[in-house]
Amino acid sequence: MVLGNDLHLELGAGGGRRAALIGALRDAVRGGRLAPGTRLPPYRALAADLGVARNTVADAYAELVAEGWLTSRQGSGTRVADRVAAPAPGPVRPASPPPLPYDLVQGKPDPGAFPRAAWLAAARRALTDAPHEAFGIGDPQGRIELRRALVEYLARVRGVRTSPDRIVICSGAAHALRLLAPLLGTAAPWAVEAYGLPFHRGLLAGAGVSTVPVAVDEDGARVGEIPRHAGAVLLTPAHQFPTGGPLHPERRTGVLEWARASGGLVVEDDYDGEFRYDRRPVGAVQGLDPERTVFIGSVSKSLSPALRIGWMCLPSALVDGVVAAKGEREPYASATDQLTLADFLACGAYDRHVRRMRQRHRGRRDRLTAALAERVPGVRVTGIAAGLHAVLKLPPGTEAAALDAAARHGVAVEGLASYRHPEAPAPTHPDGLVVGYATPPERLYGAALDALCDALRDGLRDGT
Repeated sequence: MVLGNDLHLELGAGGGRRAALIGALRDAVRGGRLAPGTRLPPYRALAADLGVARNTVADAYAELVAEGWLTSRQGSGTRVADRVAAPAPGPVRPASPPPLPYDLVQGKPDPGAFPRAAWLAAARRALTDAPHEAFGIGDPQGRIELRRALVEYLARVRGVRTSPDRIVICSGAAHALRLLAPLLGTAAPWAVEAYGLPFHRGLLAGAGVSTVPVAVDEDGARVGEIPRHAGAVLLTPAHQFPTGGPLHPERRTGVLEWARASGGLVVEDDYDGEFRYDRRPVGAVQGLDPERTVFIGSVSKSLSPALRIGWMCLPSALVDGVVAAKGEREPYASATDQLTLADFLACGAYDRHVRRMRQRHRGRRDRLTAALAERVPGVRVTGIAAGLHAVLKLPPGTEAAALDAAARHGVAVEGLASYRHPEAPAPTHPDGLVVGYATPPERLYGAALDALCDALRDGLRDGT
């Protein structure tokens, strides 16, 4: 057996094999298919693959080395020469604007905070212990190891009542909504919070589901305003996104009373549920009535959005429909990542990481609050001490000017108005900025706060 890296070449039917091989290699280099530095197969391996004599390949390589197309050194093999001209560029695409130096956009954890060593250790254990069938097509409901680990973790930390057969693994909240929307049908609208992610509203609209806004205040959504004819209500009760208030206990029971009376469904997006800093996080609404609530969670904020792992804890009547909607060859959540997360949860590494992140995020929120109090006293942080973002209350009419000033100072940040439902009545919240304090690396966070304060001072002056 002759071993070597593969190389696809078309030699054609006519002419000598040596000349055809030289021409094919020149074309592959000239066209950019073989980039500078690419290592070519050894003589014997390429000769065996192409069905030509070894000397034919050796002679072709030698000629191309002499012409400067290839290089050959002892121990390094034969490679495409670095000085070979690259192919002519195609049409130039318009350049995207460069990112601003200070990223304070909400919803993005610091990529540098990912617990690589602990995750690698969990991956090694998980892959060592994984059964052979784990590397097959798999179960669209998700790996049983992860579903079992989630049952224990969510019961202990979030007060969720479920079982492995009622959990479906997905890639996050957006994927969950994509699965639920067609299953619940388009005849009845969904009630959604008047302030929330436009992406989620757009996703529902794309599925043919209309949405009606429900006002929010410091106690969360005003659930008494949910229309009786709504088929579902989408809430962020742990930490209303983006305004920051938790759903009041009376409203928690109130939304379930609505669901029982109307036959509707409560869809609970556990946004930031684990990151409460001033006291212990409140439990999930789902724990009060698992048969009327879909609980959605993910690791996109706690670990990394790159993992693409989320979950739904479903009423028993919805499980089969959601699994069928996913299909037999689920393309989103890697089985090996699911196995690793199961180990990461079971060994306590996830708890330890979340506790570290709580301390870090709380410190950053405190620094933000202190900087504003000292340097821009006309702006204050609102909402509970939780999550990866804060809303800054601005004087009326200054939001647009503050955003313009932020861009001039190199700060990427978003306005509160961009999260308001287009059909919501008169704004229930004043002008504001939604500031994500988790993303910047530690070395840049102080400079980001300085730039934000400078921008706010300019924005308040320009907007008045």
